[in-house]
Formats: sequence, C-alpha cells, structure tokens
Amino acid sequence: MELQIARQIIDTLAQGIHPVTGEAMPDDSPYNAPPVIRALHTVARALEGEPPAAGSRRVPNAGKPWSAADDSALETAFDAGIPVKQVAQELGRTAFAVEQRLIKIGKVAAPAGGGRFTAAAPVN
Repeated sequence: MELQIARQIIDTLAQGIHPVTGEAMPDDSPYNAPPVIRALHTVARALEGEPPAAGSRRVPNAGKPWSAADDSALETAFDAGIPVKQVAQELGRTAFAVEQRLIKIGKVAAPAGGGRFTAAAPVN
C-alpha cells in the first residue's frame, strides 16, 4: 500500500468516516473516542514527517465533536464561497475535517472511492 493511501485512510478514520463506504461511523464506534482520534491525528502528522506537537495542539479543535454553532458557521462560510483552508483555520479544524463535515451535513457529495475532494461539488 502506498503511504499516501494509508494517510488518507487514517485521516478518514480520524474524522469518524468509514474509509471504504464514506458513511459516518456509529457514535459508539471506537474511532469516535477522543483518545483514538488524537492518536490517529498524531500518526497522520508523523506520516507527513512533522515532529509531534510539544504541549500545544496545532489544531485546537481536532478530535472534538462538532457543535450546532460550528455546523452553522461552516454552512454559512461554504455558502459564501470562503475557501476551505480559511474556514478550517477559523474553526480550529483541519481542512480535511472541514471537507468531511461538508460531506456529512450534505453540502457536498462524497468523492467516488472515498478520500478527499479537490473542489467543492455541491449536492444536487
């Protein structure tokens, strides 16, 4: 397996999404437990060659549940055409987390075969 594919699978699992089907994992799934999510993010950073975060989190809301206010802000930003990277910074999330949340809330269609999308493709 190529390293990039492995990284995509780990990223998808860290967002609580089944990497093969693209469906959200059940709430009681071990992949939705905060320590597991943090571990998956740590491994993903290590695969990118980044040193482990020392004491502070690079992405403050990584692994935390999305609130209704977060979803509302995400929808508003998406509808306004704000770039995913900027929305991610404002919400304290990764760009991948924002992409996956847009899929989960039905704002964009999941890419064929799972993984990341390259451009926001609104759901019809």
